[in-house]
Amino acid sequence: AVVSTQSTGDKERKEVSAANLGDSGFMVVRGDSVVYQSQEQQHYFNTPYQLSINTGRQGVIQDRPSDADTATISIQRGDLIVMATDGLFDNMFQKQIVERLQQIDRNAPTYEGLKLVADKLAADARNLAMDEEYMSPFAVKAQHYGINFRGGKLDDITVLLASVVDCWQDEKT
Repeated sequence: AVVSTQSTGDKERKEVSAANLGDSGFMVVRGDSVVYQSQEQQHYFNTPYQLSINTGRQGVIQDRPSDADTATISIQRGDLIVMATDGLFDNMFQKQIVERLQQIDRNAPTYEGLKLVADKLAADARNLAMDEEYMSPFAVKAQHYGINFRGGKLDDITVLLASVVDCWQDEKT
């Protein structure tokens, strides 16, 4: 991801640009609302885009960096950016993630606070992944495709959190 500011006259625009490939993803949360969430890329259900090396084997799907979805999103102080593998998004609904993020002090976020919440999100996702009765986001998608599945989805779970802060100094101060 790349963060930039652009000045046009009296207005300054802050943005984050990102490229995302496959079923890992990210979301930008402002207050208690998701202002952007990347969409997973799949060839078909549970077969995400992935970078791979062509080994010459027939039937192997090969995706390239140029296949990534790109986006530029306006950001502002206090926004949180959640970047995670599908182990989070397959086991936790957007609302559950946003609720957990409310534990972060948006006015004075700390590394320790962000790490604590990232760890809690990963633990929440892991616990839900092991619940065979939970109707997870993955189970909802499976049923949409006619697959009788219930429960969480055991998978790798990695969560990174970033907070947007003002680090640009006002030249007048």
